[in-house]
Amino acid sequence: MKTLLKVAAFSASIAFSSLATAETPSTESVRELMDKTGAGEMGMQVIQQMLPALQQMAPDAPAAFWQDFASSIDPNEMVEKTIPIYQKYLSQKDVDAISKFFDSPEGKKLISVQPAIMQESMMVGQAWGQELAQQVLMKYQEQQAEAAE
Repeated sequence: MKTLLKVAAFSASIAFSSLATAETPSTESVRELMDKTGAGEMGMQVIQQMLPALQQMAPDAPAAFWQDFASSIDPNEMVEKTIPIYQKYLSQKDVDAISKFFDSPEGKKLISVQPAIMQESMMVGQAWGQELAQQVLMKYQEQQAEAAE
């Protein structure tokens, strides 16, 4: 039993020491990775897709207001806000390897098709969400009808 505890303690110390020694990626390396992958542009694509919902919140706002609003958004602001999240979950070694992948032909292809994948995935997700909402509503109505009988 003592041997088992010693092995467990030793294994845990190795695991924790390797986590502690993982180098936090530099802000610049994460920024370069995000630039390489077009993260800022994808963020702008999301904003553009959100604009109709935002416009419903202020239906009286003129088109010029929304044009000014959209043009005032800086995609770099989102990148800068996201860098600490990358630093929290990735090591410098991770960022370097991911960056190397995105420099490869396969990585460049993924970068080029990712906006289309994201847009189509969002449409599929919205449709799926609507289907689920209808299923929930139907199930609830069925239960209400059964309870009333």
